[in-house]
Amino acid sequence: MKGSSFSAEVVEPYAEALMSLAQEHDLVDKFGEDVAALLDTLKESEELEQFLGNPIVKADDKKAVLEQITGDQIHPYMVNFLKILVERRRILFLRDVCKQYQALLRELKQAVLAEVVSAVELNDDQKQAVRQKVLSMTNAQDVELDTQIDADLLGGVIIKVESQVVDASLRGQLRRIGVSLSRST
Repeated sequence: MKGSSFSAEVVEPYAEALMSLAQEHDLVDKFGEDVAALLDTLKESEELEQFLGNPIVKADDKKAVLEQITGDQIHPYMVNFLKILVERRRILFLRDVCKQYQALLRELKQAVLAEVVSAVELNDDQKQAVRQKVLSMTNAQDVELDTQIDADLLGGVIIKVESQVVDASLRGQLRRIGVSLSRST
């Protein structure tokens, strides 16, 4: 518990500072793209996250690796921000800072995050149908999808938006049938 409150004390100010910088220079969307790319990179490489979080690795080595993997794909201000995180020994919070920036961006754009778990990859029409369903459930102006695949669902989807869950999976339907059958006996 204590670690998570410390994490929040570190993560929120850095994410807010990044948002402030983005707004000041009209880079809110660009930073949103950069943050998403960084999160994808971290998701693809556990070794990178371990390397960045390793206190034994020198700051200059971390900076060099960050420059190498980001190249000219992310904005120079974002590269400088990453260097500041390294210098202040806060780079181990990079994933959380990025997620917090995304939360601030959604708040700014009146958007919501919908976590969608499906048995198979959703096509564009299905993703659009999920977006429409979420828009009808919320007062949001836009919907950001975070999709994951879970073959155990057998079919259908589970949609989580804030505290609401819509279970339209085949596994969920079978479970509900099983519960209703056990009640009727």
